[in-house]
Amino acid sequence: MKRAAAILCAALALSACVSSEELEPGKTPADAAAINVQLAIAYMRLGKLSIAQKFIERALRQDSHNASVQETAGLVYERIGDDDKARHAYAEAASIGKDDPNILNTYAGYLCRTHRAAEGEKLFQKVIASPLYQTPEVAMVNAGVCLRGSGDLIGADRYFQRALAVRPNMPEAMLESGALALERKDPQNAAQIVQRYLAVNPPTAEILWLGLRAERALGSASEADAYGQRLQKDFPASREARAMRAGMSR
Repeated sequence: MKRAAAILCAALALSACVSSEELEPGKTPADAAAINVQLAIAYMRLGKLSIAQKFIERALRQDSHNASVQETAGLVYERIGDDDKARHAYAEAASIGKDDPNILNTYAGYLCRTHRAAEGEKLFQKVIASPLYQTPEVAMVNAGVCLRGSGDLIGADRYFQRALAVRPNMPEAMLESGALALERKDPQNAAQIVQRYLAVNPPTAEILWLGLRAERALGSASEADAYGQRLQKDFPASREARAMRAGMSR
């Protein structure tokens, strides 16, 4: 929230003279659109979606042939639930920014969230192969999450293991690999992954919750209780702690 507020303050300072449809002398439409994109992102992070929509639509009028403008429009429209506009904006962003792996990574994620996993995976593969993308392991995890969501657990695990081969202690890959192991009815492997995670990474609510569930599945009540106590002590307001208190198991 503090980061979003800081971005908002900076963007407001920049936009003092260009927040209307009239351009300040010396400002181009692209300059104004860039500021309105910053404002849209800041308001979206603050949860003020109607204001974010106003600014991104202003940016679209000013510079609709900019991939970043269209990408941000996709994010805003998806958040407000306008599927048609979100789909169009993401597709436009990917068309304009077809050589930008960051744009393609965003679009691939959207395809996966809208049940088009095969198309999403294909784009993730392009991102992974791009020499311009400096963290291919991130796209590998994203592709694994995509396939896991579609029910392809074997394919998902393959991507998680590829990511771990690139960065062995990557927390996101370890968490996803452990969660997948538990989903595949292999709590022993899940518990071992949690232990490896905590040996090299700071604890999170997600990994403690995974450890608790894995130990429960193994019938190890004392180990499960230990994870539960850490979860309650360190992350009492987390979704996982609330689920534990409610007696949920997933």
